[in-house]
Amino acid sequence: MKLNKYIYYIALSGVLLTAAGCKKYLEKTPDLRTKLNSKDKVAQLLVSAYPKADYLSFTENSSDNSEDKGPSTEYIDYGSNTLWEAAYFWRDFENGASTPGSSDGYWNACYLAIASANSALEYIDEHPNDVSLIPYRGEALVARAYAHFMLVTLYSKTYNIGGDNTSPGIPYVTKPETVVAGQYKRETVRETYDKIERDLTEGITMINNSVYKVPKYHFTSNAANAFAARFYLFKGDYNKVITYAGKVFTSAAQAKTMLRPWNTSYLALSSGEFRTAFTQSNQNSNLLLAEAGSAWARNFYGRYSLGQTVMATIDGPNISGGRFAHRNFNREPFYSLLKFKELFFESQIGSGFGDPYVMVPLFTSDELLMNRAEAYSSSNQFDLALADINTFLSTRILNYNPAAHEVTLAKIATYYGTPDAKAGLIKTILDLKKVEFISEGLRWFDLNRHKLTIRHLVLDANRGKTYIELKADDPRRLFQLPNPVVKAGLELNPR
Repeated sequence: MKLNKYIYYIALSGVLLTAAGCKKYLEKTPDLRTKLNSKDKVAQLLVSAYPKADYLSFTENSSDNSEDKGPSTEYIDYGSNTLWEAAYFWRDFENGASTPGSSDGYWNACYLAIASANSALEYIDEHPNDVSLIPYRGEALVARAYAHFMLVTLYSKTYNIGGDNTSPGIPYVTKPETVVAGQYKRETVRETYDKIERDLTEGITMINNSVYKVPKYHFTSNAANAFAARFYLFKGDYNKVITYAGKVFTSAAQAKTMLRPWNTSYLALSSGEFRTAFTQSNQNSNLLLAEAGSAWARNFYGRYSLGQTVMATIDGPNISGGRFAHRNFNREPFYSLLKFKELFFESQIGSGFGDPYVMVPLFTSDELLMNRAEAYSSSNQFDLALADINTFLSTRILNYNPAAHEVTLAKIATYYGTPDAKAGLIKTILDLKKVEFISEGLRWFDLNRHKLTIRHLVLDANRGKTYIELKADDPRRLFQLPNPVVKAGLELNPR
């Protein structure tokens, strides 16, 4: 792959990304660092400041939204089945950074995105009097914060709200790479969070939506506020979650127009139309979209993926008393919610060979609303939490009728068998998010934040059942860093 040699010597990965194994989709935006001489070129470089790899493949299959569907000759091996199996059994990956959907590949993609952001920032800092660069400085800072946030979330211990956060974080890189074999250190989780917050809060004030040709592919003000709300939810600063969400949602009626229309317009779409629509920029719910080299759109063909048990949570009863209106494909052993349409870059036009990729919703209004509901719950604002939950359900439940389907504290207490309103509300929110974000990889984050044990079914050749568990303190809750980073002075996660 022919990329300028400078920016892509990422010592943290231990992998020279100019190697032939690098994927074609990264060639869309070349390194312009040595040629940066205008605002337009800075803008072009920032297209590559978002990780172009998917975390869905390993977070979703590590979570309880995946199951063993049992032995079958019907499964189709598209080259990712061993990857999905490794995630399901919480094994470290052995297929390296070149395999789309691996945790090694995502690590490298994040630092590649950070390198692009840093190069843009270097140029912007060298031109302090050019006010037209201010929005791009904002985007670069927020994008750098996001990539580091995803790294610390996946490869370090979950932030301990009100507790000790001196466990190893990740290296926070703020300068363009200039050497091949630089040395780095893992800061603490607290230090990493502090630097994320610094970049995020500085950058968010500079965002200007008008500079983007396709805003949904960049950190617009809505996307940046959604990121801030997620960040502060992880940090336990609930007032800030509510504040940042409030910058996106001005009223319950307006919030409803920004949610996925599951029980209205989505119902009228054919399966093909829905698969195309779900990750399009014209969907109000999609706040930030990014391309990712990935075979994830084929995941339902594998043994370890979405299965019958999880599908039953959609088709069966829920806290509202109604049924979810989600679209689905159900032909045992294949199950899918049809959220992702595979796109393809041909290595040579007409050859039929190339690399698959998908568009991934990195932030949505749906997640943002439920994050605010959790913040309201955690700060004892129960009526406001219920209002958000019911707004959310009003777009999810078939033939929604407030008189029949509205959630109340009394209904929650009966459904979960708990008199604790806060605990019941949070259970409600987590269960609704579990269903809503099937196949989107977000369940893993909630499981870790709330220290919930993950239980996976294992079926033998006779469909005999055993179960394996991943408890809250299991070191495998942290994905392993790529082995080559040891050469850069980093310690691997314990096993």
